[in-house]
Amino acid sequence: MLERRHLDYSKSFSQNLNRMRMLKRASALLLRRGITTYQSRLCRNDSLFRVHSSVSEALAENKPVIALESTIITHGMPYPHNLSTAKEVEDIVRSEGATPATVGVIDGVVHVGLSSEELDHLARCKSSMKVSRRDLPYVVSKGLSGGTTVSATMIAAHRAGIPVFVTGGIGGVHRDGENSLDISADLTELGRTPIAVVSAGVKSILDIGRTLEYLETQGVCVATYGASKNFPAFFSPQSGFTSPFHVFNPEEAAKLIASTLSLGLQSGVLLAVPIPEKHAAAGKLIEEAVQAAVTEASVKGITGRDVTPFILQKVNELTEGKSLQANIALIHNNAKVGSQIACALSRQMSERKCRGNTNRHGKHSDSDIVVIGGINVDFIAKGKAETLIFGQTNPGSVCQSFGGVGRNIAGVFLSDYVHAHVFIRTVKPIVPLIFLPDSLSRLGRSPLFISATGADSHSEAVLHYCKHMNTSGVARLEEQSTATYCAVITASGELSLGLGDMDIHQQITAQYVSQFEKQLSSATLVCLDGNIPVSTIDYVCSIAKKHNINVWYEPTDSDKACKPFLSDAWKSLSYSSPNLAELRTMNKTLGLPTPEVLPSSVEEVLSVAVALSRPLLEHIHCLVVTLGESGVLVCGEHEAGSVNLQPRKQKKKRKLCAVHYPALTVTSDETMNVSGAGDSLAGALMAGILQQRDTDSCVRMGLLAARLSLASPHPIAPTLTFDSVDPNKVKTQEWPKPSFMWID
Repeated sequence: MLERRHLDYSKSFSQNLNRMRMLKRASALLLRRGITTYQSRLCRNDSLFRVHSSVSEALAENKPVIALESTIITHGMPYPHNLSTAKEVEDIVRSEGATPATVGVIDGVVHVGLSSEELDHLARCKSSMKVSRRDLPYVVSKGLSGGTTVSATMIAAHRAGIPVFVTGGIGGVHRDGENSLDISADLTELGRTPIAVVSAGVKSILDIGRTLEYLETQGVCVATYGASKNFPAFFSPQSGFTSPFHVFNPEEAAKLIASTLSLGLQSGVLLAVPIPEKHAAAGKLIEEAVQAAVTEASVKGITGRDVTPFILQKVNELTEGKSLQANIALIHNNAKVGSQIACALSRQMSERKCRGNTNRHGKHSDSDIVVIGGINVDFIAKGKAETLIFGQTNPGSVCQSFGGVGRNIAGVFLSDYVHAHVFIRTVKPIVPLIFLPDSLSRLGRSPLFISATGADSHSEAVLHYCKHMNTSGVARLEEQSTATYCAVITASGELSLGLGDMDIHQQITAQYVSQFEKQLSSATLVCLDGNIPVSTIDYVCSIAKKHNINVWYEPTDSDKACKPFLSDAWKSLSYSSPNLAELRTMNKTLGLPTPEVLPSSVEEVLSVAVALSRPLLEHIHCLVVTLGESGVLVCGEHEAGSVNLQPRKQKKKRKLCAVHYPALTVTSDETMNVSGAGDSLAGALMAGILQQRDTDSCVRMGLLAARLSLASPHPIAPTLTFDSVDPNKVKTQEWPKPSFMWID
C-alpha cells in the first residue's frame, strides 16, 4: 500500500512539475510578446521589490525606460561627484525621451527607480554594500542597503520588464583568471538574462581577450556601436580586440535587441559604446596610471571585489582627476546612446504590434486623413420638464450613444447650446462626441482613427458599432476604463449637468502616436482633438512642419484651446474651429490683448471674431469660428470673392477676408438626436474640401449632414452619403445669403 501511495505521489509530483514547466514557458512567451500576466503584475510590487510610480506608469504606457546601476553611486565615485553624476545621467535619459530607472537596495528592499531623496541616501551612505547576484539574498534578509552591480541590476530590470540597461563598463575575466577563476558575475548574468547592456566595453585592468571568449561561451551577442568593430576598453576606444558584430545607429541596435527578445534565447546583448573622441585623448595617460595601479594592487595583495575600487581610486589620484572626468563623460555618452536605442526599440515594438493588429483585423492604415482624439460612450438623460429639480427623481428618458474624437474636430459650425429654433443645437457643453471618422467613412473617405479605450465591455460595444471604420489605430489598454460621459439635459435641450470620466485620453501619447509616423507624414489632412496631451499635439505639429502636412485643430473647450499655443506648435496648424471663447483663449495664451467680456449683438460678435482671428492668420491658413445662434464665420485667404478653404501648398503673404454664414433653423419637434450633428457637419465639410469644392458648397454640405444627424435616432445618420448632402441634388429651404468682409 505504501509503495502504491509512493508511486501515486511520484506520478502526481511529476505531473505538477510538468505543469509548472509549461506555465513557466508560457509566461516567458507572454512576456517576450509584451503581454503582462496577473502574476507578473503582482510581482512588480511586493515587500522585497518596488517599482517607482514614474517607471511603472511608463512601462504601462509602453514608453521607453532605461535601467541604471547604482554601484557607481556607492562605490564608483566620491561624494558629491557620485550624486551629481547620477542626477545628470537621469536628466540625460529624460532629455532623450526615456524614463530613468536607477536600481538600488534600500533597507532590504530592491528599488527600480529612485526618488531624489533615495539617490541622496545612497550617495551619502558609508555602509552601503556592493550587491551582485550572490549578495542579493543576504542584503535583503538583513535589511541592508547597497548599490547594485551589473548582474543585480539586470535581474531587477528584467523582473520589472525593462529591456535596456545602461552602465559605465561591465566586469570580466580578471588577469590570471585562468588560474584564479576570478570571473565577474556580470558575464554569467549576460548569458542567462535577456537584457541589452549598453556599456563602454570592459575595463583595461581585466583580461579583455578572455572576457570576449567567455561571453561567446555564454552565448552573449556582442556588438560595438558605431562604424568600427574595435571593442572599446572603457577609457580607450580601442582594446586591441574586435567585436564579432557592430551596429551603426539606434535603429540597428534596436533591431538586434528585438530579435534577441523575439527568439527567446534567454541571453543578453552587450552593446559596446566607445568613449567620445575628445575625452579619449587622455586615454594614454590613464592607461599608464591603470598599469601602475594594477602593479600596486598586486604588491599589496589586494584581491577579489576590492581590486576595482582600489584601482579606480589610485588611477584618479595619479591622473589628478582626469580619469574621473573621462569616466563621467563616457557614462553621459552611454546614457544618451542607450536612451536613443530604447526609444527606437519602443517604436519598433509598437509598429510590430500595430502590424499584428492590422493583420488580425484585416484592415489597412493607408489613408489620406488621420484623426487623433478621444473616443467615449455617452449617456444622454433628457428630462420631460423644462426645469429639472436636483435631489429627486425627474421623469425623462435615457439613451446611450458612442462618442469621441474630439467632438466635431473638423469644424463645428454652430456649436454652442442655443435655443430650439437654431440649427445644430449640439454642443460644446456635451464634450467630444465622435463620429467624425464615422461621417467621413460614410462619405467615401476612410480616415485612420487613432485613439485609446479600455479593455472593457464599453470598448467592445463602441468598436463593434464602429466596425465599418478603420479603427486599427485604436489602442485597447488593460486596467484602463473606456471614457464615459453623462449629460443631463432639459426638455428643450439645455445642458443642466455633465459628468465625464475621460482620463484615458491622456494615454493617447506622443510615444503611441509616433508608431503611425509614416501615415501622418503622407496624409493630406490630420485632425487633432483638444482632449489629447499637449506633447502629442506638439509631436504631430513637428511632423506637419517637417512634411508640410495640413493639420486641423478642434479645441473642444476654452480650457483646452490653449494647448498648441503654449509653444510654436500652433504655427504648424492649417485649420482650427474655435468658438469665440476658445478664440479668446488662444489669443490670451499668446499674450495678445483680448476683451474681458464677450459681446452679444451680431455686429459686435463679428467685429470681435475678426479682430481675434487676425493675428492667428499670420500662420494658420483658415479659421472656422463658430458663433452659436449667430452662425459661423470663415476667415482666411481671399480667393474669388470668398475664403479659400483648399489646403495650401506653401506659406505666402495673403490678402485676408471673412465670410459670415447665418444659422439655419430647425424645430425641436424635428430633432431626434443631437450627439452627432457637429461631427456630421465637420466630416461633410472636410469631405467637400478634399473634393476641392468651393467654400459655399463645403459649408452647405456640412449643414445638410448635420440636419440628417439631428433627424436620425443615430448619432451619424445611416443615410449619410454624398448624394444626401450634395447641395445641387437636395431640395432645401432657401439658403441665407452669406456676408463678405475684408480683414485688414
